[in-house]
Amino acid sequence: MSCECSEDGFDGPWWQYPPLRNALIAGVIALAAWLLARSGAIGAKIEITLYLGAIALGGYLWAKEGMEELLEEHEVGISILMIAATTGAAILGLWEEAAALVVLYGIAEGIEEYTFARTRTAIRALLDLAPKRARVLLDGEENMVAAATLQPGDVFVVKPGESLPTDGFIIKGASSLDEAAVTGESLPVSKDEGDKVFAASINGEGLLEIRASAGFNDNTLSRIITMVEEAQEQKGHAQQWMERFGRRYSPAVLASAVLMVLIPWFIGGDMTKWSGRAVILLVAAAPCALIISLPVAMAAGIAGAGKRGILIKGGAHLEHLGVIKTVAFDKTGTLTHGKPQVTDVDTLNTDETTLLRIAAAIERSSQHPLARAVVEYAKKSAVEPAATEQFSAITGSGAKAVIDGVTWYIGNPKLFAGLGKNLSDLTERINALQSEGKTVMLVGSDNEMAGLIAVQDTLRDEAPAVIRRLHDMGIRTVMLTGDNPRTAQRVADQLGIDDVRAGLKPDDKMGAIRELLKQGEVLMVGDGVNDAPALATATCGVAMGAAGTDAAIEAADIALMADDLNKLEEALALGKKARRVSVQNIVFAIIVLAILIPAGVSGLISITMTVVAHEASELLAVANGLRAGRVQG
Repeated sequence: MSCECSEDGFDGPWWQYPPLRNALIAGVIALAAWLLARSGAIGAKIEITLYLGAIALGGYLWAKEGMEELLEEHEVGISILMIAATTGAAILGLWEEAAALVVLYGIAEGIEEYTFARTRTAIRALLDLAPKRARVLLDGEENMVAAATLQPGDVFVVKPGESLPTDGFIIKGASSLDEAAVTGESLPVSKDEGDKVFAASINGEGLLEIRASAGFNDNTLSRIITMVEEAQEQKGHAQQWMERFGRRYSPAVLASAVLMVLIPWFIGGDMTKWSGRAVILLVAAAPCALIISLPVAMAAGIAGAGKRGILIKGGAHLEHLGVIKTVAFDKTGTLTHGKPQVTDVDTLNTDETTLLRIAAAIERSSQHPLARAVVEYAKKSAVEPAATEQFSAITGSGAKAVIDGVTWYIGNPKLFAGLGKNLSDLTERINALQSEGKTVMLVGSDNEMAGLIAVQDTLRDEAPAVIRRLHDMGIRTVMLTGDNPRTAQRVADQLGIDDVRAGLKPDDKMGAIRELLKQGEVLMVGDGVNDAPALATATCGVAMGAAGTDAAIEAADIALMADDLNKLEEALALGKKARRVSVQNIVFAIIVLAILIPAGVSGLISITMTVVAHEASELLAVANGLRAGRVQG
């Protein structure tokens, strides 16, 4: 099956789509020839001439693609089977049947390709949500310019009720924005100065001045559209197998039809009867519905997900979503908001200001949520961080930096135990804080301990319900975290997580994923950067809240643009539905072949009945496949 006509999408009405338009006009010509001939208005020669015209018009596009496939790729596709069947019918003088075959096959092909074209157009239509004009500030004056001319650094104004022309950061004003076009999140999001905003978001009540961070063609919305289109070209394992099957099956059908003609010729059988049945075999055995069953479902599923703010990077990943047995979650920023706050500051050999001055100095170079909590707390306490040198992160444990010639560390108790520190005086306090679900970070140098800082994160509001619904779907849940076991277990108990594995470094998470894979397919949900090894090892890696984050989008197989766990459930539902629809189509297509082939070859049905049944089955497969892009919610 070929979809080359649909590569650029199509925006017009269905009857103007070239393959479909040509087939419909050919159908009108063929019907007119049949009616005029039956009424005696035209003779046999004119009737045949009209049929030839209909065949040429209705079959030109798909026959051309079939011949190119044969000559350039040396493959016998379904189009070749249809060419052979049309030629055979014409040789036998079955001009009505030949024209009917070309018209009906052309209509089925046209509808199939139109479906793919509309799928592409639907996702590209998201670009229309971004305005074509923008108010750019130049020397304090507003100037209307084409949105396509915006460059990073340009400052533009967005009034209440207007949509944003490109990505940027708010430099003046505050408002609530509807980001549904990018993240799929239906509720408005409050934005203030310094916050990231995305193209096509609809401004609520405030007047905003925004500094562009991307040009029109490079913004988040454009990247979503590009990635969805690229994903639709990437085929899953089942689809690749189906195409390999088609490349072997179609030549076998053609060879069988040839033998059905040659053997009676050699043995003196009824050539007319067996030639007619050979033509019927070519039509009945053409695996149109079987070959199209997966591509339509995969394309519809990926496009449907894209419009919901879920980027699935190929058919293989959509297939995997339908068979997931275990979902493994990172904790911080995934099951929790990832915005912990400092709750306790205990000093040992120094005062609180000095402790915060050292801790904030090290943590301001880190992007970890715990580090940001410490820096924010120091800022609120009016503590200026010290100057640092030679900062380096200690993977899975903490960080260190040189301050005034002394190497200072901040990290979990394991880090300091590894440095040979005696923590016996702190054990009771650490245990008490951890039993409250808090994460404890120690601050010290090679020579002294300065104190400890405790922080606590909060659960996402939707997390308990999502975990419960995953269990209802028969999916096991696991938490993989670098946090301490007590804090991790407390969070897991609140959520009902099945399995908790704490104190893990990135390579430990990867090992845990490998162990879980022995029990079935695993989905790993993380931030797309720190969890990269685990994301890559899992059957599917999912990045949460990836909007505007290139690294997160690139690292994962699936990117949830919204920072919303409900999107994970939607993605799994789409995968299960796409798989269910694909299986339905495959079973249906096999049943059709199992009925049509023996019925046609045995002479129980005519070539006309075979053509109608064959093309109807293809259209039913397309219609059913489109359901893969629609789920409740």
